[in-house]
Amino acid sequence: MPSDPDPVLFMEPKRITAPFARRFRKETMPSLWEGKGGPRGKDVTVIAYGAMVREVVSASEKLKGEASLEIIDLRTISPMDVDAMVASIRKTGRGVVVHEAPKTCGLGAEIIALINEKALFSLQAPIERVTGFDIPVPLMKSEHYYLPNPERIVSAVKKVMSS
Repeated sequence: MPSDPDPVLFMEPKRITAPFARRFRKETMPSLWEGKGGPRGKDVTVIAYGAMVREVVSASEKLKGEASLEIIDLRTISPMDVDAMVASIRKTGRGVVVHEAPKTCGLGAEIIALINEKALFSLQAPIERVTGFDIPVPLMKSEHYYLPNPERIVSAVKKVMSS
């Protein structure tokens, strides 16, 4: 295997890789640079990546009949599939961004800034962020209090729907 002078690091929570590890043959490998569109909803765009996609899907199931979510699974954050996010926001007019990091200086702020640059006049309500809290990440025993969960996501979706 040839060595590459530019290293690549993959950082992801271990709890999402073990149960869902898949191997792809080269010819069936999905494009990592494009966001993976989930269900095609019409009411709210929800943007997430990594472990939070599973939480968003769970929230979507709890919202059946109340709101139809269009889920954008960002497979990479650099480069980021801005076109998919903007197209979805233009369609739904509302958005929620979900990630594990703290709210302050988190990726959600950058995602919202990108959407504002390209689709501000399509928004019918301010975009909500569902994130970790602005505190140090607690030990594993209390992690479930810190991480976004379906209930917090449902609350954010209802908030943007009522605006």
